[in-house]
Amino acid sequence: MNSSHASRRHLIRTIAGVGLAGVTTPLWSKQTTRKRLGVALVELGYYSREQLAPALQLTRHCHLAGIVTGSPDKAAEWQKRYRIADENVYDYDGFSRIADNDDIDVVYIATPNHLHKPLTLVAAAAGKHVWCEKPMAMNATEAQAMIDACRQHRVQLTIGYRMQHEPNTRRIIGFANEKPYGRRQSIRADAGFEGFNEGWSDAWRLDPARGGGAMYDMGVYALNAARYTSGEEPMAVTATQEVHRPGIFRGVDEATRFRLEFPSGITAECSTSLGANMNLLRADCERGWYELSPFQSYDGIRGRTSSGEILDVRVPNQQARQMDDDALSILNGTPPLVPGEEGLRDMRVVDAIFASVRSGQRVQVSQR
Repeated sequence: MNSSHASRRHLIRTIAGVGLAGVTTPLWSKQTTRKRLGVALVELGYYSREQLAPALQLTRHCHLAGIVTGSPDKAAEWQKRYRIADENVYDYDGFSRIADNDDIDVVYIATPNHLHKPLTLVAAAAGKHVWCEKPMAMNATEAQAMIDACRQHRVQLTIGYRMQHEPNTRRIIGFANEKPYGRRQSIRADAGFEGFNEGWSDAWRLDPARGGGAMYDMGVYALNAARYTSGEEPMAVTATQEVHRPGIFRGVDEATRFRLEFPSGITAECSTSLGANMNLLRADCERGWYELSPFQSYDGIRGRTSSGEILDVRVPNQQARQMDDDALSILNGTPPLVPGEEGLRDMRVVDAIFASVRSGQRVQVSQR
């Protein structure tokens, strides 16, 4: 067992001792006078290393100020590459000390899913704003606890649904209200990738206790897309899960298929996989259709409509756009584009999907 895993477990064991009361409220007036917010990345795996850290070099309203890691070797490498001061480097056991650091305004949590809640509670108690990767939590109960903690300590909680910041996706979201092709009748959303194998570096994605499996990893892309394309909240779901390689996928799903039912009568057929490439979002309507393919890649999002419109607005870096949008909402004291409540809505549906898989039945989605 490495020191990173041990310190993470220690964090979970001691989370109750941190407490959520009696902590100084963050100084909003101080933050809004600063031109750029300091961000600390929590967990230095692939997404932080290859996406978030490079994106923070391109942002205008925030910058990489600190790191949280259980690996001293990684810390030294990151400090050299990004000129991070010693006092802005934390391990998991000492994470709560971040409350005393005025260089850091925001923590971006990019850990395995099971740590999203405990780390959010610590960050909120420390008076730091929280940007948390999707899926928001392991279930809706955890998601609500995260929202409550951030609200109590007057910090913003934003979920890392980068696609909702992407311009072609924003166009699709706008269609939900504009209805340029009449009433939507059905939606298809497929998200998956091929090549996941036993030797993959992010092995936690095969561990059910840490939020592994296709539904948690890629399925939330399809789920969130179905919701923003419909403009409604699903009222029921029917779901099945598949394992084609039992030697690799032990206790987690390799693929999940789910059908969402919306109040207006729209249905969404969704699928996700860690063994097949899938990247399509499509809406069929009374008088036409529109789609994005790919709809959830890191770049190259592109779409078309039945009337010949091409959706092909490019952005230099999706993550930089996302983080700048979220930083501006803090600096301006305005609601974030994707608040914690948006993540909670997805988790309610995820809970219903897992319940449907267990029962083999259609399951109502909780609305509270």
